[in-house]
Amino acid sequence: MKKAYIFPGQGSQFPGMGKDLYQNSPVAKELFDKANSILGFNITDIMFDGSAEDLKATKVTQPAVFLHSVILAKCYEGFAPDMVAGHSLGEFSALAAAGALEFEDALRLVAIRAGAMQKCCEKVPGTMAAIIGLTNEQIEEICASVEGKVVAANYNSEGQVVISGEASAVEEACQKAKDAGAKRALPLAVSGAFHSPLMEPAREELAKAISATPFHTPECPVYQNVSAKAETDPEVIKSNLLSQLTSPVRWTQSVKNMMADGASYFMEIGPGTVLQGLVRRTAGADVQIEGISAL
Repeated sequence: MKKAYIFPGQGSQFPGMGKDLYQNSPVAKELFDKANSILGFNITDIMFDGSAEDLKATKVTQPAVFLHSVILAKCYEGFAPDMVAGHSLGEFSALAAAGALEFEDALRLVAIRAGAMQKCCEKVPGTMAAIIGLTNEQIEEICASVEGKVVAANYNSEGQVVISGEASAVEEACQKAKDAGAKRALPLAVSGAFHSPLMEPAREELAKAISATPFHTPECPVYQNVSAKAETDPEVIKSNLLSQLTSPVRWTQSVKNMMADGASYFMEIGPGTVLQGLVRRTAGADVQIEGISAL
């Protein structure tokens, strides 16, 4: 049985996340304390004792989800993946957990990513929406038919795609999706048009940091968002990561490719259960799916 370990993205955070790790594991405490020093503020205070609203700030959310996931992986005795993947932000967690990035380097990149995305959202307003019940091709055709910028951003599972772009273009695409028979077209409570061309300023800023960061051969293949393929070459991994912010998250195909390569067990490591649901909708009863958010 091959094991696939998967890491969640932004939106999975919750108050109190990671506190049990800090209190019960010397390794976790050391890593959290190191993170406070790297970030220049005590993110642990917000993670452990802050409110849900406190955790929504992008500069907090992304490092918090990353830290919870990666530190949990490092403290989990059963962590022995045959392959890893992460959804959007979670790809950085997957790369750090698999040894393609050092913990400190990955955290710095996540912090830069969060800051760049926040600035981009403030300068270039945009939004996202989930379309349920249409094929990928139908949604892509709808996006192409709309005036303005809107693209398929997250291929999450069979029958669920998130679109991203200018607010007016997303609204028009949602109406066209409903007219085409979509079961639902739901605007998402997000601050920007993630994984769309509107994130280009953020991509450029993050790209400079990624280019200057050393990457290593991971301990196991990493299925990346951009290619949905198993990658082990550090240069290929870096190249894909450079494109990630403005490219779609090909999660459905990543799950299918992991299954085709023998994965019959998926474990979500980190806050939330979203990825377990997405894998279940794609894989059905063909695989075993579990999650861990605490030791």
